[in-house]
Amino acid sequence: MSDDFDATLDAMAAAPPAHELVPGRECGTCTMCCKVMGIREIAKPPGQWCTHCTPGQGCGIYETRPSACRTFYCGYRVRSYVPEAWKPTASRMIILEESGGVRLAVVVDPGSPNVWKQQPFYAQIKAWARIGAQNQQQVLVRVGKRAIVILPNEDVDLGVVGPGETIMTEVRQTALGPVFRAYRTKAPPGAEPSPAG
Repeated sequence: MSDDFDATLDAMAAAPPAHELVPGRECGTCTMCCKVMGIREIAKPPGQWCTHCTPGQGCGIYETRPSACRTFYCGYRVRSYVPEAWKPTASRMIILEESGGVRLAVVVDPGSPNVWKQQPFYAQIKAWARIGAQNQQQVLVRVGKRAIVILPNEDVDLGVVGPGETIMTEVRQTALGPVFRAYRTKAPPGAEPSPAG
């Protein structure tokens, strides 16, 4: 399986209809997406606070914010399977599905780079990896510009996935059971190259 790597809101799918949001889960004072995600429209890199954001309060240009911001909801808001502990203000991470659902990404606040390894988060990420492996889906942790593929049996730190690269995961059946592998490679011809950040 492969898919282009993109750490910007612009790469996310359009927002779900309001009736698909998980009842009782609001953004409130959470502004984590304003830090961890990139926004091409305003040249905001991932992993840094947006200059228009007041952390814990909100967007200073809310009425005229970029379309990517208008249409984005993190996994905590739209996926009922995401436990309450994953609320971004508490977990320092956001969860999102990318590329039509073929990748589940956990995007970590670079200010708390190891939080994904703590419990209950790590156990949940590994459970998602086991489910994903059965369904040809990737589970990926991003810490700044680093990409870590989470496989059922190991975590593969791919380092920085740069422009023109893509993430590949494969499974091979052996007499001892499935063997998983993850690596980065040049994107196939005709594929949109992955951005550097």
